[in-house]
Amino acid sequence: MIKVGILVISDKASRGERKDESGPIMKEMVKKLPAEVSEYKIIPDEKDQIKEKLINWVDKLRLDLILTSGGTGIGPRDVTPEATKEVIEKEVPGFAEAMRIKGLEKTSFSMLSRAIVGTRKKSLIINLPGSPKAIKENLEVILPAVKHGIEILKGNTSHCL
Repeated sequence: MIKVGILVISDKASRGERKDESGPIMKEMVKKLPAEVSEYKIIPDEKDQIKEKLINWVDKLRLDLILTSGGTGIGPRDVTPEATKEVIEKEVPGFAEAMRIKGLEKTSFSMLSRAIVGTRKKSLIINLPGSPKAIKENLEVILPAVKHGIEILKGNTSHCL
């Protein structure tokens, strides 16, 4: 069973001014892995808070997969990719590339995504957009490869021979 953390990054949702619709979608979709959501948190668009949560969830809680939503655009408060870059050890660009390519089939705005995917220790960290619809579309594209990626991170490479 894959242990998952869901980190919703939204100023408005963290203040209770907007209902979080992205977290429930992520929770439901990861069941296909199979996975269980061990941690779920809503925080504001604050780089230090994002970094702290990612580091804690990887280093202390040893989660296998962390999904973030929000903060991947080009707005002044969008800092999720910068926070993620500062905590990951290896970038895994294929996931983000696949999400943007799939997104371009629906909207040219997909080009504005700065989502980052990478690893820290034996955890996979994936930035997703804040839009519930885009989250669903992106996860449909990448989930088939997520389980395999986590197996490789954990050292199970027997199927790669």
